[in-house]
Amino acid sequence: MKLFISSRALSLLIKISNFLIDQGVQSYLTGGFVRDALLKRTTADIDIALAADALAVAPALATALGGRYVTLDEVNRVGRVVTGNEGAPSATGRWQIDLSTIRGDIENDLRQRDFTVGAIATDIAAVAGQAQAIGEQASRTRPSARLHKIDVPLIDPFGGGQDLSQGIIRAITEDAFTADAIRLLRAVRLAAELDFTIETDTESFIQRSARQITGAAAERVREELLRLLATAASGHFARYLDTLGLLTAIIPELAPLKGVKQPPEHFWDVFDHSLETVATTGFLLRQGTLEYATDQVLEAVPWSAALAEYFAQPVSGGSTRGSLLKLAALLHDIAKPETKAIHEDNRMRFLGHARQGAAKVVNILERLRFSAREIKLVAAAVQYHLRPIQMSHHGLPTRRAIYRYFRDTADAGIDTLYLSLADHLAARGPRLNHADWQEHARMVDYVLEQHSQEESLVVPPKLIDGHDLINIFGLNPGPRFGELLESLREAQAAGEVATREEAIAYISRRL
Repeated sequence: MKLFISSRALSLLIKISNFLIDQGVQSYLTGGFVRDALLKRTTADIDIALAADALAVAPALATALGGRYVTLDEVNRVGRVVTGNEGAPSATGRWQIDLSTIRGDIENDLRQRDFTVGAIATDIAAVAGQAQAIGEQASRTRPSARLHKIDVPLIDPFGGGQDLSQGIIRAITEDAFTADAIRLLRAVRLAAELDFTIETDTESFIQRSARQITGAAAERVREELLRLLATAASGHFARYLDTLGLLTAIIPELAPLKGVKQPPEHFWDVFDHSLETVATTGFLLRQGTLEYATDQVLEAVPWSAALAEYFAQPVSGGSTRGSLLKLAALLHDIAKPETKAIHEDNRMRFLGHARQGAAKVVNILERLRFSAREIKLVAAAVQYHLRPIQMSHHGLPTRRAIYRYFRDTADAGIDTLYLSLADHLAARGPRLNHADWQEHARMVDYVLEQHSQEESLVVPPKLIDGHDLINIFGLNPGPRFGELLESLREAQAAGEVATREEAIAYISRRL
């Protein structure tokens, strides 16, 4: 098997190899970098195993490369060097180089790793030597994204190359999960990213060890979960997490949703509906297909290059609006079990489940170490996921209703519109009423159009302020100030007030 490495990566590897040779350190490329190079996948992450103390070598390498050094694991002697802009892709020069300390020889070191596809290594000096001409040319000219074929001996004691060719995720030993519980989740994430299948014995290992995931660091669980949600097949793999026993181990608040029946218009119970909403969200974001949804269903939903870019926006530490929208989809009905009630008209209702669900979401995401911005975005989408269909019962929503919607949802307004559509599609499933769907999609399209065309619907220009309330109307500061100014903003959004004179007249009438 051959490695396929970009010009930029080769140029960097030559610099790293030369530095390590000068230091007299034997080193090997390994892990995800070798795996991706064998699969012709580009990556900004480079894994290097050193026959030396990595924490002693890494700071000097960071200095040589003009990068930044971070200690990852002092006990196991693992460090990281980051070069370039950390928020940028590798195409603009951002690289993350992880340096680990070899335990024993390289084969013994590979034996301690998780999966066979990541337990392949090659001498970095051999790669750099063969690629010297390519690397020197890339350093003199504009670097290209072209992949170059590198033919070097591979160290592959566990058949990782064969598993790569067959599309299999296989644990080296069952002890791999005992050594590091995050590998339970990583196996599923890798299968989702690579479109691989988890080998049968490994799948059994994971099922037997699923509860161990509770011992993994919350930050690492968050990272793996976000990467899984970013994949096109995240809906399928969310269900697979449950099959393996991992989903409710990570988020035990989901367990009570199982078997909770819903009104007849729902195709699935609350738990299966929640999982299906992850799949329908991906579908609406143009990721994958749904067997019960036709092209006509998708074509009704507004989409553009601007919206694709919007949902690809980074939010915080590896998350995007798209991945967080799928997380909101998974959790949007988290409070339905405790709010379920049968009323006098014999109708089943879940009054307050959105508001209570948002509070539960905050607790869940705080436990999983999500950032404040991520938590606020997901909680808002959950709290207001019913608002889009409540904006108008007949026809299109008014300007006032649209203003109030974006005022309340704030940064999550557009995201929540798409969650409402995903919720609708996952509620009806194969029994979707196309006329109702067309009406819902048309409403979302109208609200998005109004939002983009009229900024005053979101942030009306300030015509008068608190000083005017004091100087013109002789009012004293207090809660009444906020009520009057908010009422004025609504009137502006509705088109009832456009000038300062009209604003003064409006306040006079209110008083």
